[in-house]
This record gives sequence, C-alpha cells and structure tokens, in this order.
Amino acid sequence: MLSIRQTSRVFGLSLLFSLAAVSAQAQDTIKIGLLRLTSHSPSIIAEAKGYFAEQKLKVEFVTFQAAQPMAVAIASGDVDFGVTAISASLLNLAQKDVVRIIGGALTESQGIDGQKILVSKSAFDAGLVTPAQLKGHSFGVTTQGSSFHYMAHKIADKEGFARSEIKIKPLQKVPAVIAALKSAQIDAWSIVPNIAGALTKSGEIKAIGNVSDYVDGYQVTTIFTSKKNVMERRALVQKFIVAFEQGVDTYNAALVRKTLAVAETDAVVKMIHQYVYSDQPIEKAGPRIKAGAMLVSPNGELNLASVKDQLEWFQSEGMVSKDLTMDQLVDTSFVKAK
Repeated sequence: MLSIRQTSRVFGLSLLFSLAAVSAQAQDTIKIGLLRLTSHSPSIIAEAKGYFAEQKLKVEFVTFQAAQPMAVAIASGDVDFGVTAISASLLNLAQKDVVRIIGGALTESQGIDGQKILVSKSAFDAGLVTPAQLKGHSFGVTTQGSSFHYMAHKIADKEGFARSEIKIKPLQKVPAVIAALKSAQIDAWSIVPNIAGALTKSGEIKAIGNVSDYVDGYQVTTIFTSKKNVMERRALVQKFIVAFEQGVDTYNAALVRKTLAVAETDAVVKMIHQYVYSDQPIEKAGPRIKAGAMLVSPNGELNLASVKDQLEWFQSEGMVSKDLTMDQLVDTSFVKAK
C-alpha cells in the first residue's frame, strides 16, 4: 500500500504529464506556402529561431514555383498562410470570397536596393539599353496576370507607349524565364536584386533600369490567408502575424539594415539556406542570399494605395471583375495600413 508521501508523488507526476499533454495539444499546426526566394525568408527565420514555437504554432512549409498555385492552395485550405505577389488568381479567389490579404511583405523603398529590369546580352548589343526602348520587345513572365506582367505594363504606361507593344511571354516558372533570357528567347524581364545581381555577373544578362522608377511605393508581396481563418480563427492569425513580424525584424536587421554582428548574420543566412539556393554549397549560396535583399515591411504595414493600383490594373486588363472591391480583398484589422 502506498504511503501518503508516495501517493502525493504519484499524483504530482500524473498532473505534470497531464499538463504536458494539454500543452502539446494546445499547439496548432499551420502550413505556410513558400517560394524558394530570399524574400520569403521571414517565415523561415521565424521557424528556425523558435518565434512560431513561442506562439504555440508548429510549422510545416509547402513549397511552390509560382504565386498562383499557392493562392489556390490557401483558398482550398491545403495551406494556411502565404506571402506572395498579387496575382489574377489571388484576386479572383477574393472575388469568390475565399481569401483575404492581411498584411504587407516585400516592398520597394527609397534608398534600399530594389527590383531590376534586365535584358539579354543579344538585345542589349542590338540597342536595347533603357526601359524606354522596350516597345516592340518581348518580356518574360511566369503567367498572364503575374506581378511580372503588371511591372511590364507599368513601364509601358510611364514611357508612353501602348501596353500591347510589349510582347508578354508566359513561361510558367522562374527558372524557365531565366533560361529564356540567357538564351535570348526573350528580350527582357524584371526580378528582385539578389537574383538580378547573380545573373548580371556573367555578362550574359544586362541591367538597364529599376522597377522603383516606374511603380511608386510598390507593395511587391503581401501576406494572405483564407477568409475562413480571418473570420473563424482570428487568434491563430494574430499569433502567425506576431511570429512572422519577429522574423521580419531579424531578416531586415541581418540583410537589409545590416545591424547584426557578422556571426549573427551568418547564422541567419544558414537558416535561409535550408530553403533558398539549397542545391548550392553555403559558400556559394551565402553571398547570393546576402546580396541585394529588399526591405520587408516592418510590422506588416500594408500600402493600400499600391494594392489598389494593382487591383485597378488587373481590372483594366479584363483579368478581374470590376465588381471586386478593396473591402473584399483586404482585411486591415491585423496590421497597420497606409
């Protein structure tokens, strides 16, 4: 027969195990969509540094090669959160009332390196040396209605020629666009600076301008989730935002503002390398990750004017219903919007 002391000890152990089980059960598993780009680093950093764990969130990453499939996966519930450019697919899903933008991510900012306009060496040698000369030339995009498509048309608008005079060439995936530009199957493209920097080093590809000269205050990517999460799982969404923004702070400090010690920055780069340029040794991938990292909006701040401009472009091109409103597209209750 157990003594009172033994009974108390057994009871205490049972209670501890019970509490541990409850704690484990309290942890929510979320799936986050990723493109293997440096701009998607905040989620990677937040998971590696335990920011999600602090919010009792267990993370599973699901990788994609383009923005549109990610939007579909979030609408269907296969993925919970994503960070990517505004696409026709995302907007049409908002029209169907199944997804919402809930914050800002990658952004063009004055004084910080931004997206570059690139051309093939063949096109450059033939005289295509400024964006003003893109009239009549081909421009690679992943898909019709992608952010690349939007940027091409913004160049045409500002340079004063018809949008139809840039020949849009959909190639489905970023690697395919890169291959086409290198082989001069397309004349031009635009992309984030770390990829642009790597491509122009060889001399096969030339940089001829900056996207920021054509799209003022461009909200390049946004944070989005399903309407169901916004309406029924608000606490979960808020926990995601808190952890993600901690990842943003670390990312900006390490790669954009460069205020971390060298050892701390190198540790952050190793975290990112798990998903970005992971097919290359860290000695080669590290400098590419560090080079030309763009600002991610602190505190998830969302540039509503830029989002509205993008929505109106999609509507003007007939890719999205003119009935879609900003209220259907954006929920500003989680972060600051301007």
